[in-house]
Amino acid sequence: MQTTVLLSIKPEFADKIFDGLKKFEFRRVIFKSTSVSRVVVYASSPVQRVVGEFEVGGILSLETSKLWRRTKRHSGIRKAFFDKYFLGREEGFAIKIKHPKRYAAPLRLEHMCVTARPPQSFMYLAD
Repeated sequence: MQTTVLLSIKPEFADKIFDGLKKFEFRRVIFKSTSVSRVVVYASSPVQRVVGEFEVGGILSLETSKLWRRTKRHSGIRKAFFDKYFLGREEGFAIKIKHPKRYAAPLRLEHMCVTARPPQSFMYLAD
C-alpha cells in the first residue's frame, strides 16, 4: 500500500524543489510508515498553500556529518543552515526528491485534508 504525506516546507525551499535546485528535503524526524511514496508540499507562511508534490526516491538515515557529505551538492541549502537545523542531533534524515510537480494553481489546505491547520512537520493524507 502506498502512502502520501503532507509536508510543511518554507516557501523558499519549496521553490527550490520545484525549480530542480533542491533534490533532498531534510528532516529531524521521519515518518513511521515505510510505505510513504508521495509527498504533497504545503508552503508555509506567508504562502500558506499546497503548491505541488513529489515522489519519494528513498530516505537516507545517517549521522549528520555523513548526511551532509552525501547530499551537499544537491541540498539546496548552505552548510550553516544545515548545521543549525540539526544542532544537537546525531542522526538526520534526507528525503530524495523524485519527479517534482508544481501545481498550476496553489490549493487551500482544506482541499487536501479535513483540517485547515497545517502540520508542524508532516501528516498522513488519505489516498
